[in-house]
Amino acid sequence: MDANRHGNDIEAGLGRGGVVVLVPSPTPAPARSSGQTGMRTTKLKERHKMNGGLLRDFIIGFADGLTVPFALTAGLSSLGSSKLVVTGGLAELFSGAISMGLGAYLATITDKQHYDTERVREKKELQECPDEETEEIYQILCAYGPERDVVAPFVDGLKKDPEQWIQFMMDFELKLQRPVRGGAYISSATMGIAYFVGGLLPMIPYFAIRHATTALFVSIGITALILMVFGYLKCAYAGCRPTQSVIGAVQTLCVGAVAAGASYGIVRAVNSSDIT
Repeated sequence: MDANRHGNDIEAGLGRGGVVVLVPSPTPAPARSSGQTGMRTTKLKERHKMNGGLLRDFIIGFADGLTVPFALTAGLSSLGSSKLVVTGGLAELFSGAISMGLGAYLATITDKQHYDTERVREKKELQECPDEETEEIYQILCAYGPERDVVAPFVDGLKKDPEQWIQFMMDFELKLQRPVRGGAYISSATMGIAYFVGGLLPMIPYFAIRHATTALFVSIGITALILMVFGYLKCAYAGCRPTQSVIGAVQTLCVGAVAAGASYGIVRAVNSSDIT
């Protein structure tokens, strides 16, 4: 009897085009235990990390700010003058922050122009060759597993709204993300400020300590700590395991150490040579 009833439920769920919609038979509610006031519902929470453009701009700006100005000040410290280190470091810091901000602005504007151009082209293709565009929808959807007749109702519904049809092709065929309104200014400010803050931290000892070599060692300690914490948090936010986050911290530290060591050695070699 249960098998017959289950078969009737399936037959009742047959939709157009032979699409099967399973309609489960009602089941009795479980008995409440003592002290239970009602049915408890479990809400699933998304645990995906939102790794958007804003976070990317901050990471790039802060990482470059920690590395480039620190390497420059480390190299200038070999000359023995804290004033020279501060002057050169601030000059690089301001120019670098402006350059990074403008670069982020131009990159975001270029992405928006590319998106708008591709959207116009997609709209033109939809108007001139709708059959080919429809076939592309089937190819995209069927690549995920369902049969052609299963996705046919969805395709028919999508074709009734040209704007959503175009958006579907932008999202799934071209895989282009819609630009955020005002995103160029936000991206520019984020990267520029992150670069400035990241570059200012290693320079703090040079403002307080007159002896450049002593300030260099203090700056190395501060920068090494910040690089390791930054590298660890960056990997942890991306969802890496603790061991992977530690490896990321060490890698970030090594990059900064190599850059600073190379800069220090080059400036010291140039200063001790006959170049005037």
